[in-house]
Amino acid sequence: MRSHYCGQVNESLIGQEVSVAGWVHRRRDHGGVIFVDLRDREGLLQVVFDPDRKEVFQNAERLRSEFCVHITGKVRARPSGTANANLASGQIEVLAHELEILNRSETPPFHHDEATNEELRLKYRYIDLRRDVMQQRLRLRHKVTRAMRAFLDENGFIDVETPMLTKATPEGARDYLVPSRTHPGHFFALPQSPQLFKQLLMMSGFDRYYQIVKCFRDEDLRADRQPEFTQLDIETSFMNEAEITGLMEKLARYLFKAAINVDLPDPFPRMTYEEAMRRYGSDKPDLRIPLELVDIADLVKDCEFKVFAGPASSADGRVAALRVPEGGTKLSRKQIDDYTPFVGRYGAKGLAYVKVNEKAKGRDGLQSPILKFLSDAAVSGILERTGAQDGELIFFGADKAKVVNDALGALRLKVGQDLGLVANAWRPLWVVNFPMFEWDADAKRWGAMHHPFTAPREPDPSTLKADPANAVSQGYDMVLNGSEIGGGSVRIHRAEMQSAVFDLLGIGPEEQIRKFGFLLEALKFGTPPHGGIAFGLDRLVMLMAGADSIRDVIAFPKTQTAADLMTDAPTTVSEQQLKELHVRVKLPVKAAD
Repeated sequence: MRSHYCGQVNESLIGQEVSVAGWVHRRRDHGGVIFVDLRDREGLLQVVFDPDRKEVFQNAERLRSEFCVHITGKVRARPSGTANANLASGQIEVLAHELEILNRSETPPFHHDEATNEELRLKYRYIDLRRDVMQQRLRLRHKVTRAMRAFLDENGFIDVETPMLTKATPEGARDYLVPSRTHPGHFFALPQSPQLFKQLLMMSGFDRYYQIVKCFRDEDLRADRQPEFTQLDIETSFMNEAEITGLMEKLARYLFKAAINVDLPDPFPRMTYEEAMRRYGSDKPDLRIPLELVDIADLVKDCEFKVFAGPASSADGRVAALRVPEGGTKLSRKQIDDYTPFVGRYGAKGLAYVKVNEKAKGRDGLQSPILKFLSDAAVSGILERTGAQDGELIFFGADKAKVVNDALGALRLKVGQDLGLVANAWRPLWVVNFPMFEWDADAKRWGAMHHPFTAPREPDPSTLKADPANAVSQGYDMVLNGSEIGGGSVRIHRAEMQSAVFDLLGIGPEEQIRKFGFLLEALKFGTPPHGGIAFGLDRLVMLMAGADSIRDVIAFPKTQTAADLMTDAPTTVSEQQLKELHVRVKLPVKAAD
């Protein structure tokens, strides 16, 4: 039907006849001559309809936005002064000889260059995807996945599919369950990840595995989460942590060069989890922002200000300061006050601050309601340790360590954005040496920081069980500009260590056999040392594209309530279908109303 894409018609074709097809992007009637900007996936092409061709011209008068058409015509240079340097086809136009309207279009709910709300875009996603920005993002996604396959194929990895219908196992999030018709009362689970299967592939001798795979997690959503998402899943045998992370660094550099022509640094810096939390309050620090937290608990533990003194003397408390250059001169009082409810979202009960007007005057050169509670030694110690200068602002966090880290970590990002301190750069790093476990105060038991199959650095199970609070894992995260783009670990490859970890997580012997019996059995048959990583494809492409949400780099995403506005899913199903599955629906009273 077509001889060329619209964006491929250029000066080299002047005088030739071409056949193009696409959508009417814009139609203009200029004094009896009709101009149509025709659009396809490769770009725009200006088509001219001359009244000398009466039948074709009359047909062109019927054209409206988003009509799907087929046009044949002759390529000619645009008249002097009318070229469009912003288009690949901007030096030429096509004089239409034939026009076939393949399909009419109703008035679209929004125009291609019109700002509209996301709900409308998702409801009419097939129209939204016609927009150039969405076409470019999905083509970028294709370039990324193509580059992933090229690199991994070149490095000896084998693409192996793993099951979508599998067994429900506790991996950290809520499973999506699928009732079985042939096994009444039993359920499959959609995989949260192919974790156990890729480990089994290592036990099977498939040395290097990869898969670009759909994963499913029934959890609360946000801008960078979806109920179904895509990850690049990787596993290797006979490689240690340094070898795995080194190879994955090469992959990341290859992807950025191939997809967006960016050279990432070589090597990536490495930072321990402990250091990341201490300096940035986050295990995925954005290194583009030159602000850091500083501990001051020792300076204020004896002060009269109980808000500081309490956490400073507590084993699980933290008192930290965040110095903001030029914060005292560039941040208004309203902005400063607005930060208090902002940190409140993260559990902080308030936000103390000191404005440094004239450091040389000591206490008299400072401005803050908390100064009267602090000794001269504490004040001078805080100024010295933070390195604060005239015109700067110091924010304080004092509470349980988690609250302080969450609140000041988020405030660091917020202030950095508000003051334009975010460098225009790509700043990757590895965060390593994560705690093996984290204490769940509500359940009163240990939980896995990554997942239950991550190997500890301690090789002795009895030593691990004796001091789980200080156990360090062989886990590692690749972080880029404040986002975790990949997470992985060396895995447990001995049955006795896996059972010890299960015991610490409160998974008793019977439950171990019921839920993980196949894994424990497999570990008895010469399991090699192995480890791997999974990269979030959606998040990675979102960062490369400069998009605000992973929904903008997924063809057909769900909303933040896990709904599909285009297909109106999820929906109810017939009683007959439920009967076949041996399932009965019992709605909550409120939902039933």
